[in-house]
Amino acid sequence: MKLRRKQLRTFVRLFDALSVTIAVTVGNLARFGTDPSFAVAGNTKLSYLVITPVIIIIWLITLRVLHTSDERILGIGPDEYSKVFNATFIVFGVVAIISVLTETDLSRGYLAVSFSLGLILLLANHWFWRHKLLKEYREGRCRRRVIVVGGKATSDVLPLLGHGAGTPWSIVGICKTENVPLALSEEISPDVPVVNSWKEVCQLVEATGADTVAIYETQSLGHTGMRELTWELEATEVDLLVSPGLIDVSGPRMHMRPAAGVPLIHIDKPRYEGANRISKVLLDRIGAFLLIILFSPVLLLCALVVKLTSRGPVFYVSERIGLQNEPFGMIKFRTMVPGADRMKEQLSSQNESEGGVLFKMREDPRVTKVGRFLRRFSLDELPQLFNVLGGTMSLVGPRPPLREEVVRYDSMVARRMLVKPGMTGLWQVSGRSNLSWEQSVRLDLSYVENWSLLGDLYILWNTARAVISKEGAY
Repeated sequence: MKLRRKQLRTFVRLFDALSVTIAVTVGNLARFGTDPSFAVAGNTKLSYLVITPVIIIIWLITLRVLHTSDERILGIGPDEYSKVFNATFIVFGVVAIISVLTETDLSRGYLAVSFSLGLILLLANHWFWRHKLLKEYREGRCRRRVIVVGGKATSDVLPLLGHGAGTPWSIVGICKTENVPLALSEEISPDVPVVNSWKEVCQLVEATGADTVAIYETQSLGHTGMRELTWELEATEVDLLVSPGLIDVSGPRMHMRPAAGVPLIHIDKPRYEGANRISKVLLDRIGAFLLIILFSPVLLLCALVVKLTSRGPVFYVSERIGLQNEPFGMIKFRTMVPGADRMKEQLSSQNESEGGVLFKMREDPRVTKVGRFLRRFSLDELPQLFNVLGGTMSLVGPRPPLREEVVRYDSMVARRMLVKPGMTGLWQVSGRSNLSWEQSVRLDLSYVENWSLLGDLYILWNTARAVISKEGAY
């Protein structure tokens, strides 16, 4: 079935309502069966046949108030799941407060089943439609038709929009606001219409059927141009996107603050201390401990296979640079022949990594047959759980770099060292070894600038899918 964006929003809302209804109804049946039951409210009895619809209505209203089905967040980042979590816990809190104020003795089992099942069903619903939407993107459907305003080259705006196959955006028009030749990216069709003034944007919107205008160089329009273009677009149903010029900063760190009648964007500093640091440490240590227990049979089997199939030690300890440029030994199952490090210089001419900072080969002759299998499914990285347990690594973070990489970092790339390197990260769920050096750096910097506990959970959730798909692993 082919989707349209408005149809998707309708389906999400419909199945959200169905999920909530099923959850609360199942909670009622699981706790009380088919017999009518009552909660004591003061000196009166209140039927659960009345309480159940009230909870459903409050839940659905909260989902709408928090915009869980907003087209702007569907299928993009973890915000969608975060809003579902928040809505569910807000409803639980509201019901608890009402229960206390009215002295209503609600069944704990009823509430536990209803809210637990409801949260699971809501998350499953959003997960299903998210993947349906991503499939539509990959097939070139259901994408936002964007007109780009400002700049000399469309290649500058592509990282901001993520333009291309599998993304929500498709550039259908360009407004260049500087009197210089336009350098079109190879990803943009040469047939895309180009205008030379922001005053022609509305005509371009009408001609192309665009639903979004993205301004990524506000200085080229000036205050007057920005104001007048905004006013002109108000008469249309077109969404207006404005880049603040800080492409690696987003989410909770950005706040709109008025000053003397002028809206200004306030950028909070990245915070890695206090409660944030404690929650990160707890996630790492507890998560690593549980995962070691869970994967202990796999760890033992991998160690046995490596030992029996090739000469040399079971583990390979590689020096990496961690938090605040401190070196540490990163543990992996050995996947190469003994003396592989000494062969690296001989193979340097066959390096497939863009930029030459990393060393990558799809068909590396140093890798053993068993090692190739371990790498394909990322089993060679499981011993890094002991690094996480020991505190030198994190479950989620930037890619752990080699010393020779770090000495070549400029001041921008060096910001990766503000947090511990991770077993997985944005680079792991966004292409792994298929990524260029610049793409890996951008993802690592984005993680450092916008770290959150929910973001870590989102990355961990997607890591399993990336590992199973084996894309970019070699």
